[in-house]
Amino acid sequence: MESLSGLAGAIAIGLGAIGPGIGIGLIGGKMMEAIGRNPDASSKIQTAGLLAMAFAEAIAIYALVIAFIK
Repeated sequence: MESLSGLAGAIAIGLGAIGPGIGIGLIGGKMMEAIGRNPDASSKIQTAGLLAMAFAEAIAIYALVIAFIK
């Protein structure tokens, strides 16, 4: 039964990291695109983009916590 708990933890962090990883990549790509279009607004774009990345990363951290609990 203990081995299944380890497998459940591995699956939880594996699947829990896919969504945030894709989301952070999309946010970063759109940030670079927006800065390329309007370099004068780069500080506002970076602030909003980094905040959005932090929220996406929090979801991966929740998955990590669940994986450690199992």
